[in-house]
Amino acid sequence: MIFQIVIGLVVALVVLAIIMNAIQQHKNKTEADKRTELAKYKKIIEETEELLMSAGSIPVSPQLVLIMHQRVLDALKSMVEISPESREISSRLRDAQERVKGMSTENQPVEETFIIPDEDRIVIGMIKAVKKIRTLLRAEHTKGKLDTHLFMAEDKKLENFQIKVNIESLMKRGNAARKSHMLGSARQYFEKAINTINAQSARNEYTSQRHQELEATLNEIAAELKSSNLADSKKKNAEDSDDLDVLFQPKKKW
Repeated sequence: MIFQIVIGLVVALVVLAIIMNAIQQHKNKTEADKRTELAKYKKIIEETEELLMSAGSIPVSPQLVLIMHQRVLDALKSMVEISPESREISSRLRDAQERVKGMSTENQPVEETFIIPDEDRIVIGMIKAVKKIRTLLRAEHTKGKLDTHLFMAEDKKLENFQIKVNIESLMKRGNAARKSHMLGSARQYFEKAINTINAQSARNEYTSQRHQELEATLNEIAAELKSSNLADSKKKNAEDSDDLDVLFQPKKKW
């Protein structure tokens, strides 16, 4: 009888250990999943806040800024649901709610004038930021966070800005090369700019104007290259003529 009791206790302890281990594994998995989810939303917030900082140097619309702030707010709401005991996340959520609540998209004109920075590094950074913002917009539209009309309007604005940066940057490099009398390089930059415009399915007032300017500039460069080549040819012919005169001139008798 005692032996059976001992066996029963041992079996009970083994079963209890198995149950406790399963509970601990489930708890560990739950905590790991929780950390993974929190890390995912934290990354969304960090990326969006980085784009909001970049938006300070890009003429984005107030609607687009609101969309990005709302994205941060949604991510914080999800984090609070996962970790309601976190005071830090709850505090950030309240701040984000107040920020979005105080934002207005009415009667806020967008700055249309834009000057291309001199540093290529800054220009490249801006283009990368625009691409990331367009990806963000598509993601929010896919999740149903903004309607199709607003998505298409904002995406088109960003696309036009991206094209403008490319064209202006190429033209700036072309003009610099032209001033340095590097006509071949200048022509390549202007040709790339005009090809960028030609690749667009539809033109607007800006691209139409730039296309005319680029064609006129390319014609001027072609004339300059022709004149330069003609001058070089005349100079070479003159040098060859001088060499022949020296070769065939009468030899002096001593």
